[in-house]
Amino acid sequence: MSSSRLLLAEDNPAFAKMIAELLRDRFNVVGISQSGADALRQVPSLCPDILILDISLGDMSGLEVARKIKKTQCNCKIVFLSMHESPEFVRAAFELGASAYVFKSRMDPDLIQAIRLVSTGGTFIPY
Repeated sequence: MSSSRLLLAEDNPAFAKMIAELLRDRFNVVGISQSGADALRQVPSLCPDILILDISLGDMSGLEVARKIKKTQCNCKIVFLSMHESPEFVRAAFELGASAYVFKSRMDPDLIQAIRLVSTGGTFIPY
């Protein structure tokens, strides 16, 4: 298991559980947030190495969450995991300092690779 500490922010409980199960054997999943506000509360106390962030959270955009997190003392890297596959979303994520963007439709082959790249200082772009 990698020592990378991950926090998941996903508003769909069943999908969050599926992501956590996919990652638990390889990474240290330290928490799951089901809203943007919850992620913003958990990041300072957990200070994960990597935040896996959905763009469409129930209470706010993941892009808004990323903007606010970048203003905190925690220097976690952000991996967006989203159903939004348009270049505009990808560009917006990287403009906010994302280290990776993974399409949910390609989660199984791409998410673990993206996390490994990000944990070693790399980036993952889905195109």
